[in-house]
Amino acid sequence: MITTDYLTKTLAPYREALLNHPLYSKLNSVEAISVFMKYHAFAVWDFMSLVKALQQKLTCTDLPWVPVGNPSSRRLINEIVWGEESDVDTTGRPVSHYELYLQAMEEIGADTTAIASLVSAIQNGASWQHAVEHADIPNEIKEFVRFSLTTATQAPVHVIAGVFTYGREDLIPDLFVALVRGLANQQKSSVDTLLYYLERHIELDGDEHGPMALQMMDELCGTNAKNWDEVTEFAKQALEQRILLWDFIAKQV
Repeated sequence: MITTDYLTKTLAPYREALLNHPLYSKLNSVEAISVFMKYHAFAVWDFMSLVKALQQKLTCTDLPWVPVGNPSSRRLINEIVWGEESDVDTTGRPVSHYELYLQAMEEIGADTTAIASLVSAIQNGASWQHAVEHADIPNEIKEFVRFSLTTATQAPVHVIAGVFTYGREDLIPDLFVALVRGLANQQKSSVDTLLYYLERHIELDGDEHGPMALQMMDELCGTNAKNWDEVTEFAKQALEQRILLWDFIAKQV
């Protein structure tokens, strides 16, 4: 039977391809990082829909409140939602990580037009499908976002959890953080918020969320072979989508 350990080993080649992707060696200037951020912003944004989908399915978001699901899974998701949706910026003001990322983009001089327009269309009532279809963004970005949001809105909870646990966490390696830190030393100010964003992710993910997420997978799939097979398939697709995204961005840098 598939277990979290087996699945981690199965997905290892995909993760290695991402962690050692040639994209990172190209991010050696503020200009290159600006291009990266222009497109990576969509992954920062759609990640929140995966998190909120899990919160809806693993906790009680209706009234009257009743206890739902496993307490450890509830804690994991509520902690991540709190960290992602209600963190603080470099001045101590409350901010979501998406909004913090936009601040970093503006500070470094990256173009926020495309991601801001997409989010604005949805805020103004467009369905996400319509907004993505008519967004002025490359097809590669549209496909990445469609996969994430289709998973978040249509997939069963164990699949959403699998994509979240195996396909979206901890995929920006220490190499990138080191590159940004080096640029911060050179530029003094233009990448400070980006560096803060990256370090907050490392700090908040820490050693606690990873083991909790694996425990959540065990609780959701248990001994159900079909659930594990579905998680394996969708986790592979999520990692393949990220590899395609990295390939695309590498060509733009």
